[in-house]
Amino acid sequence: MHQLKVLILGPASFTATLNELKPFLKFNPIIEKDSFDFDVILFHEDALNDKEDIKIINNSNCLKVSASNLKKTSQNFNAFLKLPSPLREFNAVVENISAKEIFNKNSSIQIKKYSLNKNEKKLSKNENSIVLTEKEIQLLELFLKNKKPISKNKILSSVWNYSSNADTHTVETHIYRLRKKINDKFSDENFIVNTKDGYSL
Repeated sequence: MHQLKVLILGPASFTATLNELKPFLKFNPIIEKDSFDFDVILFHEDALNDKEDIKIINNSNCLKVSASNLKKTSQNFNAFLKLPSPLREFNAVVENISAKEIFNKNSSIQIKKYSLNKNEKKLSKNENSIVLTEKEIQLLELFLKNKKPISKNKILSSVWNYSSNADTHTVETHIYRLRKKINDKFSDENFIVNTKDGYSL
């Protein structure tokens, strides 16, 4: 089973503690803020005082867990974790919201005016649909999770994990084929947008 990647945001003491507890967590804590590859954001309430952290929280469509020793002062989250909490509570909160999200996601994901059914690997609009490959679905999910354009290198890192047989040409080829598939069926040339900063929906 895929181990959840959780981006940790907050004061250094908070991020360092969770990083040290990594062997005891049922998820993989990530403390690099420039990472594009994560499933959940776990943010300490103090992160809302940091402009960079706020930007990451607001620009991501992924699940968010707010951790605080105060009452629920932030509304920008899917689950709340009262601090201090035992380790098992950290694991339980992250696992529970992720399980719900996975169930919902596999049913149907809305992308622009399209519907993506991950179980059937189909992208549909009105009565028309196309079958997608696993990589094409991963690309769409990555674009959907990030509102800003993503560079070829970030896509390569997130979808292909820099495998030895992949390079930025691999990214270009897959995106070209996906665009062509969508344009041929739906006559939509602007489904995936390409700018100097990268690709986006």
